[in-house]
Amino acid sequence: MQLSPELMLLMTILVPALAVIGILATSHSPNLREGITLTASVILIYLVSSLYSIIKGGGTVILLSPDLFPGSALNFEIEPLGMIFSLVASYLWLVTTVYSIGYMRGHHEKNQTRFYACFAIAISSVMGIAYAGNLFTLFIFYEVLTLSTYPLVTHAGTEKAKHGGRVYLGILLTTSILFLLLAVIGTWYTAGTLDFKPGGVFDKSTSHVITGTLLVLFIFGIGKAAIMPFHRWLPAAMVAPTPVSALLHAVAVVKAGVFTVLKVCMYIFGLDLLKVLPTTDILLYLAAATVIIASLVAMRQDNLKARLAYSTISQLGYITIGALLATEAGILGGAMHIGMHAFGKITLFFCAGAIMVASHKTEISQMRGLGRQMPITMIAFFIGSLSIIGLPPAGGTWSKWYLIIGAVDSEKWLIMIVLMMSSLLNIAYLLPIPIRAFLVSDESEQKGEVTIKEAPVLSLLALSVTAFGCIVLFFYPQPLFELASAFLEAAGTHYGG
Repeated sequence: MQLSPELMLLMTILVPALAVIGILATSHSPNLREGITLTASVILIYLVSSLYSIIKGGGTVILLSPDLFPGSALNFEIEPLGMIFSLVASYLWLVTTVYSIGYMRGHHEKNQTRFYACFAIAISSVMGIAYAGNLFTLFIFYEVLTLSTYPLVTHAGTEKAKHGGRVYLGILLTTSILFLLLAVIGTWYTAGTLDFKPGGVFDKSTSHVITGTLLVLFIFGIGKAAIMPFHRWLPAAMVAPTPVSALLHAVAVVKAGVFTVLKVCMYIFGLDLLKVLPTTDILLYLAAATVIIASLVAMRQDNLKARLAYSTISQLGYITIGALLATEAGILGGAMHIGMHAFGKITLFFCAGAIMVASHKTEISQMRGLGRQMPITMIAFFIGSLSIIGLPPAGGTWSKWYLIIGAVDSEKWLIMIVLMMSSLLNIAYLLPIPIRAFLVSDESEQKGEVTIKEAPVLSLLALSVTAFGCIVLFFYPQPLFELASAFLEAAGTHYGG
């Protein structure tokens, strides 16, 4: 039976949600429980890939619900940027599930059923965000993502985990209710619609003071984009198990933030309006400051996951910069960076978890000579680092290239310098880790006691796949480039009228 595109769209949201029932029902049988998770992730990949084929062929898919109250229907529509987000999240859900099985069993984690159930709810909400056709729909699923990931952040149940969870929930809910919700209401009141519209929704006669204020509310309200000073939730969330850090805080949660920034900038404001708003440059330079400051803080972290967390804050700033440059190249680079950063950073988090499970080491100062004991893991870490830095042969090279072109096109020379300086700082805080792991001997190696001890095979398989993905995206970036280009074309460049 051939499924209609509308039904496939609905199923992308329902399949992960329905998997929760199966996961909870099979809590007594780990193999069956994890089999359901894997099956759901494979079905989701099939559905998203099928929708991608439709969109690539020039088709459109729209799904509307009845109005919950006047003007507030749940509206789902697939457009190119949402396709990038859903493809990345669906494929990496499968990879992370494989990794999680090895990690959770190898680390003898408790509450594994709750872990897989909340994970599935989070993926369902990500699909809702990716395909949201208006601000109302996006806001609903944005909040569901926050609430469903809170139990994952506090998974360990320790006081440290509970404190991290309170910071996580507090900042994300506060920013979304105080700023984002106000921005949504303000948009409805000013423009009379919450629908995403090519070129933006505001009339030319709308005061720039009003639209500029709304832009500030949106950028600060989208707390998941981790713009300073609303960034502390991300380092606090690193108390979560590594699979959570990997997918939800290197891909799903943080990418929901920058995805929303890009979508709002293009479909609510439009490039032409962004270029003339007085607050655009202020927010642009705030994002640039976030990039540099977070990189400097990352250099001071000895804990590997903490260093990667601040690195993520810096990298998210790239995408916000791409949106606020208001140039086609900047938008192109920001959209591509969603996928490029996802593969690079998830590889680094996978490696961090593998190191902890296999060697029980969490501090970078403890990892001298570790490359001789865990060669596959540290080679993967090296490849992931190249992608984050933006060096060949890793995919991050292309997105950073377009971001720099975007800065040149807008004649924002300071932003260009920030992007280049950031890459140098990336080198300073990432490359020494694998270099010391391979080139510096530790005490056990000097005594001739070195043995190969890698992480569980499933975890090793997952990090190898994502590291390979970083390289593939360098030599074959066309799918991401084509979708990002289609996003530009679909969004238009004029507002009003």
